[in-house]
Amino acid sequence: MKQRVIFCGIAILFVTVAFFITRGFLRGHADIDVPVKSMDTWQQADAALGYPLNATEKGLKTNRSSLTPNFDPRLIQLNAFERATLPTATHMSAPMGSEHGALTYNAQPFWANNTKRGGRHTGDDFNGIGGMNTDLGDPIYAIANGRVVYRGEPSPGWGNTIILAHRTPQGSTLLSMYAHMDQMHSALGSTVPRGQIIGTVGNANSRYPAHLHLEIHDSSGIHIGAGYTTSPDDRMDPTTIIAQYQQTHNDDLSHSIFSLVLHEEQQKKKGNISIQYPTNTDK
Repeated sequence: MKQRVIFCGIAILFVTVAFFITRGFLRGHADIDVPVKSMDTWQQADAALGYPLNATEKGLKTNRSSLTPNFDPRLIQLNAFERATLPTATHMSAPMGSEHGALTYNAQPFWANNTKRGGRHTGDDFNGIGGMNTDLGDPIYAIANGRVVYRGEPSPGWGNTIILAHRTPQGSTLLSMYAHMDQMHSALGSTVPRGQIIGTVGNANSRYPAHLHLEIHDSSGIHIGAGYTTSPDDRMDPTTIIAQYQQTHNDDLSHSIFSLVLHEEQQKKKGNISIQYPTNTDK
C-alpha cells in the first residue's frame, strides 16, 4: 500500500512537471509566431494584408500585452486607391545631373556581370565625375513626380534608402529606389516633384566609395532584394527608362538659360511690332 502511494505521487509529480513544461513551450512559441493580422496590439490591428509581423527577436522574452512588433517592409503592396492617387510621371530627369553636363558617370551599369559579387547588377551606380568620395554629400534629385513609399535602412549594405512610387501616363506603377544615401530629406508618405532634392550621396556606412545606386521596378509591391542577382524579375534599366521619359532626345544638350531668355525677348519684340500699310489718299 505504501509503495502504491509513493508510485502515484511520483506519477502525479511527473505529469505536473510535463504539463508546465508543455505550457511554457506553447506560450513561448505563440509569442514568436504572431499571426499576420490580429487584435493583440494596435499595430497588428492596423496592419495591412501582406505585412508579416515579427513578435520578438530570437531569445528575447516579451510580455504579450505590451508587445509592439516591427513591420517588415519587404512585402508592402500598394492598394488600388494608393496606386490611383500616385503623381503622374510625365517626364523624367537624371538623379544627379546628366552625363553631358560632365557631372556624373555610370560606374556600373544595369545588368553588368560581376562575378565577384555572384551575379548581375540590379541598377545603375552613378558617381561624381571625380570618382571615389568626391561626390559624398552631393544632392540626389527625384527622377520624376512621385510619392515616398519607403524610407529607412533595409540592411547595413544598402544604407539609407528611399523608394518613390510613380504613376505612368498609361496608368501603370513604377518604383524608383535610391540607395547608399548619406542624408534623407523626404518624409515617408510625402509627395515630391521631379527635380526635388530627396537626399544626398552616401557610402552605405563607409562600406563603398560614395555613389548612388538607382533601381527602377515595374511593380506596385516593394521588394528590396540583393544588389546582384541572376534574374532581373521586375527590375528595369534605369538609363533606358529615364531616356524614354525625357523631354528632349537623350543625345541633345540642354538649352542654356541665357539662350531661353534671349528667345523670349525676341518673341516679345516680334509681338510688339505693328505693321502700318500706306493708305491711298488719292481720290
